[in-house]
Amino acid sequence: MAIGQDTAIHDGISARLEEFAERRAAMKGADRYFYLQPTTGVTNHRVTMADGRDMVMLASYSYLGLIGHPRIDAAAKEAIDTYGSGAGGVRLLTGTTDLHQRLESRIASFTKRDDACVYSSGYVTNVAIVTALTGPGDLVLMDKLDHASIVDGALLSGAKWKTYRHNDMTHLEKLLAEAAGAYATVLVIADSVFSMDGDIMDLPMTRELCDRYGARLMVDEAHSIGALGATGHGIEEHFDMYGSIDVKMGTLSKSIPSVGGYCAGDELLVDFLRHFSRPFIFSAALPPASTAAALVAFDVIEDEPWRVTSLHEQQAKYSRGLAAQGWDTMRSTTCVVPVMVGDESKTMDLTRMLFDRGIFVCPIVHPAVPRGTDRLRTCLMATHTDEDIAQALAAFQESGRALGLI
Repeated sequence: MAIGQDTAIHDGISARLEEFAERRAAMKGADRYFYLQPTTGVTNHRVTMADGRDMVMLASYSYLGLIGHPRIDAAAKEAIDTYGSGAGGVRLLTGTTDLHQRLESRIASFTKRDDACVYSSGYVTNVAIVTALTGPGDLVLMDKLDHASIVDGALLSGAKWKTYRHNDMTHLEKLLAEAAGAYATVLVIADSVFSMDGDIMDLPMTRELCDRYGARLMVDEAHSIGALGATGHGIEEHFDMYGSIDVKMGTLSKSIPSVGGYCAGDELLVDFLRHFSRPFIFSAALPPASTAAALVAFDVIEDEPWRVTSLHEQQAKYSRGLAAQGWDTMRSTTCVVPVMVGDESKTMDLTRMLFDRGIFVCPIVHPAVPRGTDRLRTCLMATHTDEDIAQALAAFQESGRALGLI
């Protein structure tokens, strides 16, 4: 019997649904609902909305502007012609093709590791790694601002877990010292670039503390591959610390314009994950088109170094412009540039005014961030032009002044 047909159920689910419906209706009624905005065509530095508006895209994870790249699209189309639309099974059984093996080899080469295995999404990748490598009797230590998928992996693993204050190495050391000798394994996990604040983990000190206290280090490189380092090879290149991370996780849906995630590391560790991480065992393999697109994208990043250079230049120009206007960008030094507002209503008002001025931005409010830290999260792309940056800065200045925010 379907809920609501012949009986009425009033429980916690009903209460949550009603609360959500009221909040959604209020936002839509005030023309302040900015989620699930449909676009048409290729998403790049500019985007066409379903109603035909042309807008500057300041919310895309495609940091290098590779969506629609002719070499990548051609590889995806060729893969469909050669392999069809799907892999037809899980990787351990019937779903592995030579494309998957070539992609994993390419990722290993790009990340300077022995091997890599690919998963169906970045979220699933974090859950897979943490649940396979830790369990009862182990401890997971996470940065307070780590991605939700890392938190969920720790919750599902059965291991004990604790968070340390964001980028606070003194607090991390305290937790490591307290854990000494009490657990079979201590796994420290941090984002390389934190997706809401745009700052970078302290890799040198985190590595030093892990060595001092016998802990392993896992780093989520979702927002650093393609974006950090002189050639986009990520946080190890940024700090000139190749080989310093025990378990490297990354996605194939941000700078890499496909879908999926990966874990790169020592050969035995990676092969262990192939045989013992449940999401690898029980999820269908990546489709051939997505696999081929990701494979070629790694080549394009190395073949077209101008993209990383342009990304860094445009980010610096944009951040300087916002700072000159008086905006708080939370000291971001990456292509993720938050614009702090601190009030949900004003955040939505600012978003509305920017949308009306042709700037596609995303409001980030509670519960995604703590109350009182409501913000816009803006993202730069290598393909943003000087004209795009000028239009965005002019819109921020006009809107911010009108709202009394600057």
